[in-house]
Amino acid sequence: MINPFQNFTKKKIGGLLLILVIIIAFGFGGFGGGFSTGNQNNIAKINNTNISTQDFMNYLNESGLSQQVIKENIDKNIIEELLSALVSTTLLDLEIKELDLSITKDVLIKKIKSNKNFQDENGVFQRTLYEKFLLTNNSSAPMFEIRLKNNELQKQLFTYISGGTRSPEFLINNFYKEKNKKLDINYINLDRFYKKVEVFTDNEIKFFADENADSLKKDYIDFTYVNISPKTLLGSEEFNQEFFDKIDDIENQISKNIDFKTIIQGLGLSSTSVTSYLNLNNEKTIENKIYNSRKNKIEILEDNGSYIFYNIDNSNTKTPNLNDNKFRKKIKNLLFQKEKYEFNKNILDKINEKKFNQASFDELGEDRIEKIKLNSIKDDEKFEKNSIEILYSLPINSFTLIADKQNNVFIAKTVSYEVENLKKNSINYDKISLEEGSQNKNSILKSYDLFLNKRYQVVINEKTLDRVKNYFK
Repeated sequence: MINPFQNFTKKKIGGLLLILVIIIAFGFGGFGGGFSTGNQNNIAKINNTNISTQDFMNYLNESGLSQQVIKENIDKNIIEELLSALVSTTLLDLEIKELDLSITKDVLIKKIKSNKNFQDENGVFQRTLYEKFLLTNNSSAPMFEIRLKNNELQKQLFTYISGGTRSPEFLINNFYKEKNKKLDINYINLDRFYKKVEVFTDNEIKFFADENADSLKKDYIDFTYVNISPKTLLGSEEFNQEFFDKIDDIENQISKNIDFKTIIQGLGLSSTSVTSYLNLNNEKTIENKIYNSRKNKIEILEDNGSYIFYNIDNSNTKTPNLNDNKFRKKIKNLLFQKEKYEFNKNILDKINEKKFNQASFDELGEDRIEKIKLNSIKDDEKFEKNSIEILYSLPINSFTLIADKQNNVFIAKTVSYEVENLKKNSINYDKISLEEGSQNKNSILKSYDLFLNKRYQVVINEKTLDRVKNYFK
């Protein structure tokens, strides 16, 4: 389907009315009276604090999401994600209340007036800019100030938890040494050990195809499509409201099971037909986009500013013909990857089993062992960063497999480290201190997260949650 957030401003209209209707329905025992008594009025509970269905609906209202957006994403767990966000916000509010954190009206006013969005070119606060912002964002001053207050209180909470932490000099120095030590490694490019794609024989290709016949089967599809743009639909270059209304109308006709031919005839469009199509190269073409979306028999898709409206006429699943050059090339590549994987896995197994040593490394490398000095853990000029991190985590004289940014694979040995102490009068000292402090704060906040998980028990009322989800379906 079309991205539900496309033309979001247009589709958000009516969201407020929808939520108000739902709140009224909940308040008066809507949905068959299921929310009128007892715990069914609550959708979640954090220790002794209840989150009511009305709290959740208020939260949905503040999110600005319309019924259509929620409905189109209901199977993507949008309700659960929104409820999770509300639970997290409520949990933080409980912590703020427990710690008695507060913010004054004067501080809020100062925050608003210092916001550059509400200032003119001279940096002077302009009430008209503030009010225009509120109107544009469909908000009121009280609602905006409440959100601002909550955000500031949450900042205070995280500052309270992690603020004031200052690491001693030896920890800053250790942090610097760990991140900036130089590492000498020896390595061997394994590419020359792999069997080349062009040398696989016809017998090997046929044997692989027969052995993997089921997994190699592909869908060959016949389909018809039209490319829809303002030019083809309206004779105009402009993406205006009339164009999007027609796109919405096509979607409505699809939902009513009106067939493809009838829809395009009504639009006065001519279609293109394609038979026995198979996507083997996965290039970015209209045909491949339709092929990749073939599970939906009839669909309208966005495509670089225009739309593709298609219908799958027929589908036939079979193994491609070995005489097809594209298919043969694909099998050769699969054989190459298989051989490459098995060769690499064999070496890695030997390393893990402590059966790969210096003699093995020398024998494998012969006279092609290369050397390099890595200047820091961030030095990813030669190898990709995950491989660099693995190298820096290993003891000296360790062996491992690494890769570069082009996915070439190497076996490497860590040879030696060069470590330099950070001097306190270094021009980089303050910067390193901040980096170490940030890492330290992250560790504290992770510990705080674990603490909250133990301190608060969150219970979701699954029946109430299902009722809310069913309403939007």
